[in-house]
Amino acid sequence: MTKYIDLNSDLGEGYGPWQMGDDERILGLVSSANVACGGHASDPDTMHATLGEAASNGVCVGAHPGYADPLGFGRRVIPMAAAQITHMVAAQIGALSGVAQLTSARVAYVKPHGALANLAARDVEVSNAILDGVGALPVLAISGTVLEQQAKARDHQVYSEIFADRAYQANGELVPRSEEGAVIHDPVFAADRLIAFLESGEMPVLGGGSIALEAHSICVHGDTPAAVEMASQIRKRLTAQGVEIRSFIQG
Repeated sequence: MTKYIDLNSDLGEGYGPWQMGDDERILGLVSSANVACGGHASDPDTMHATLGEAASNGVCVGAHPGYADPLGFGRRVIPMAAAQITHMVAAQIGALSGVAQLTSARVAYVKPHGALANLAARDVEVSNAILDGVGALPVLAISGTVLEQQAKARDHQVYSEIFADRAYQANGELVPRSEEGAVIHDPVFAADRLIAFLESGEMPVLGGGSIALEAHSICVHGDTPAAVEMASQIRKRLTAQGVEIRSFIQG
C-alpha cells in the first residue's frame, strides 16, 4: 500500500448568501482544496473566504474552472470552440489567483470541474484547450483519461485523481450522475473500496470487473450530504492503515 496520498475536495461552491456544503469542516480534513473560480459557482467574496480558510488549515489550493453555467452547476456541456475553452480556463484561474493575492494562499494547480472535466476525459481537443489555458500550473486529472494522457504527451506536470464517492465505467470514466449507482453515499463502503484499491491498484467497475488506475489524490465531493462524514471516515481509515494524508504539491 502507498505510504501517502492526497485527499482533496471541491470547495468554495456557494454564491453570495447561498452556501454549498460545510467547507469549514471539510478544510479540517483534506490536504488540497479545489476552489471554484466564478464559472460554475462562487464569487469574489466566497473565493476570498475559502482561500483564507484553506490557508489557515495549511491546505494546498487549486483552481477549479468549469463551464460558466451556475444554473446547471457546471454539469452541462456548453458548446464552445477550443480557443474559447482556453480563454475561459485562463480567465477563471486569473480571477482566483487575483483574489489569492489578498490572502496567504497560493494557487498551486488546476483541476477542471464537472462537465468540462468529463468531456476532457475523452476529448483530445478539449484536453489540449484546457492545457493551453493553465499556463505552467500542474493539472489534477481524472486517472486513466485523455486529459492525463495529453498532459504526459506534452510533458506537462500532471497528477492523477480517483474518486471516493463516484462509480466507474470499464473505460475509466465516471458513471454519469443520471445513472443509478453513480454516486456513492456510504462512507464505510467508500473507505473499504479505497483501501482495497490502494492495496491492488484495481478500481471496481459498476456492473463487475475492475480497471487499473494510478492515484496521487482522492476526491471527496464537498456538495454531497455525507461529505464531512465521508472525508472523516476515509482520513481515519487510511491513517489507521499507515497512509499519510498530504498534498501532492509539496513546498
